[in-house]
Amino acid sequence: MILCLCFEYNCAWIEHSSEIQGIAMKIGLLGHGVVGSGVAEIIDSGRSAEVKDLRVEKMLVRTRQEVTEARITTEVSEILNDPEIEVIAECMGGLEPAHTYVKTALEYGKSVVSSNKKMLAAYYSELMEIAEKNHVMLRMEAAVGGGIPCMENLMRIRRIEPIDSFRGIFNGTTNYILSAMKEEQKEFDEMLKGAQAAGYAERNPGDDIDGFDVRYKVALTCAQAFDALVDPSDIPTFGIRNIHSEDLLHAEERNRTIKLIGWAEDHGDSVMAMVMPVFVKDSDYLSRIPCNLNGIESFSRTLGKAGFVGQGAGSLPTAHAVVQDLIDVSEGRKEVSRNLKKKTVNCRDRKGVYYIRTKQPEVFAEVVAEKLDQNCLITEQVEWKKLEGLLNQAADPDLFLAEVQA
Repeated sequence: MILCLCFEYNCAWIEHSSEIQGIAMKIGLLGHGVVGSGVAEIIDSGRSAEVKDLRVEKMLVRTRQEVTEARITTEVSEILNDPEIEVIAECMGGLEPAHTYVKTALEYGKSVVSSNKKMLAAYYSELMEIAEKNHVMLRMEAAVGGGIPCMENLMRIRRIEPIDSFRGIFNGTTNYILSAMKEEQKEFDEMLKGAQAAGYAERNPGDDIDGFDVRYKVALTCAQAFDALVDPSDIPTFGIRNIHSEDLLHAEERNRTIKLIGWAEDHGDSVMAMVMPVFVKDSDYLSRIPCNLNGIESFSRTLGKAGFVGQGAGSLPTAHAVVQDLIDVSEGRKEVSRNLKKKTVNCRDRKGVYYIRTKQPEVFAEVVAEKLDQNCLITEQVEWKKLEGLLNQAADPDLFLAEVQA
């Protein structure tokens, strides 16, 4: 960062060094795992003029065994206290120490690019406030869509008009599992092992298969699309851990495909949002998003539907989005004016039709529209507050729930 002084007019301004021709912007990379190593690879390859204006100055790793070159360190202070490092790329994952490192970097006047959806969803309001106070940027394209440029395009839409709603397949792991179960007609556990073997699922896949990964991304997308700061824990969330092959067959009988969908609607002072498996109509393009791809769709008044499909995870696709954000920082690109506001999540009055498989079908007797077999049923149109009460009453740990798309 360069401080420029003009004594004739008694003024000063700050420029990133990358804005001065021939000077590369120096980056501190926190994390050298799947995403971080991809970021270093893309920047080191320098395949475009814009990327050549970036330089990874130092990289943080956890253990000394990972120190394989001079720019790698185990001491975060070497990065945060280096005045020549202008931007931090945080690719560590998890809440801590990532949150502390990002907060400190912003307080030190360094812009931050992060791919860490869990940390950002938990601390976005605090970190944005610090970034604005210190006149630096906090960017998060890679945290939501992986390699899909959905966050950038949502901001472009908002330059013209508000976004009313969004929905999509936000998680490549679960989409891979659901696609494989349908194509190979095998059970969840076997397909999960296949996803792990293919590198699409973590050793501990809980955040993915229980829907929490999508919940973090929906919360962050609410901030980007609606300027709404929502508590992720307030978003009703159901995953696919309990899915059986018979559930997919019941969907197929109704010309539908099961997908794990995250969605939200802006209602002014509140937001309606959910994460849940959905019986998606076969005529809906989301039903045809294959394998580990993601697909995200927004809706606004004059543009209508705008969709984005692509690689939602993986080393180089996610790293690509991180580097895009780094280029935006180096070029001094400002985001659309923001007016972030805390909003409640309220789905209580929303009506829907649901598929339920449970060992306690008698609990749902008053809302049943069609009984499929001993344990599977389709509800009539029911308010969420009513259904939520029945789900709590059933207390069935093996229950599988999916909304049936109208």
